[in-house]
Amino acid sequence: MRRRKKTKNRPKKPIPLCHELAYWMSRLPECLWTIPLSNLSLPGSHDTMTYSLDETSTVSVNESKLLELMDKHMHWIIHPIVLRWCITQELTVLEQLDAGIRYFDFRIAHKPDEPSTTLHFVHMLYTTAVVEDVLWDILRWLKTHPCEVIILAFRNFDGLDEDHHRHLVCCIKKIFCCRLCPRNVVPTLQHMWAHGYQVIVSYEDILQVALHSELWPALPYWWGNKTTAKKLIWYLELRKRGGRPGGLFVAGINLTGDLPYILSRLHYSIKKMTLRALPLLNRWIKKQRPGAEKDCINIIAGDFIERSNFVQNVINLNEKLIPKEHFPNMLPLLSSGKT
Repeated sequence: MRRRKKTKNRPKKPIPLCHELAYWMSRLPECLWTIPLSNLSLPGSHDTMTYSLDETSTVSVNESKLLELMDKHMHWIIHPIVLRWCITQELTVLEQLDAGIRYFDFRIAHKPDEPSTTLHFVHMLYTTAVVEDVLWDILRWLKTHPCEVIILAFRNFDGLDEDHHRHLVCCIKKIFCCRLCPRNVVPTLQHMWAHGYQVIVSYEDILQVALHSELWPALPYWWGNKTTAKKLIWYLELRKRGGRPGGLFVAGINLTGDLPYILSRLHYSIKKMTLRALPLLNRWIKKQRPGAEKDCINIIAGDFIERSNFVQNVINLNEKLIPKEHFPNMLPLLSSGKT
């Protein structure tokens, strides 16, 4: 019975990396199937759900009290500025999946004074998107892409109490069910295909992780908190010299502006700051390599993931793991994707 499942879920014709990004994992060459996911190069999106921020939303209660006060009394001035600095993605979660993103940064929130268990996403402002609806959408996508594997990082937990956590974990288990990879395994594509696993859930609440074997501890996230590409690259190189974590981890190439920085640049935006930095950041990406060594990377998460060929650049790093004896027959196909 299990043997038939392996045959069903394993790709029929493995070929090297290509431009069909919705299926890029299933198209990896067979020599990469047994490498732990923590040693592959995976593209991710930072603040995945900000494309759905509610323009009428109040500022999150977890933000600075000064920002809350300013938004309350100067809403018509402050709110457009906040929006310009909150929206880090323009593609929907399904479009991001089709674009090749395999790590998703979910900041979860319960709106204040909302009596129901309905949960939203948050980044300074709350989203119109509802968490449970988005998870069902992802499941439908996974059913049509049975050899693709994703990592969902549930973070932030703005306004959640114990009941909200129980509700959220219940939704995760109900929706993804047997597709959830338990944390007591070293996940490889071959292992996940063999067992029908497609989802790794990283959960930033240690009490819930202790209660549920389907939840993984929060993944380390290298967040530079920098405003320029040069400063961010310096930070990432410093972290690399300290050595990579042993398992899955994220290097964030997302830039950040604090409140004083934003207020001194009222007509600027996170998008303008990111697009200006992407050429240099992409040059840094192309120099990286996945693997188990001290200076290797794993997941690279960015903003506006459809820009500057970010996703393909991250995926292409996996070519560096292909043994040299495989290259004579693969080289023509490797060039099919843009670099």
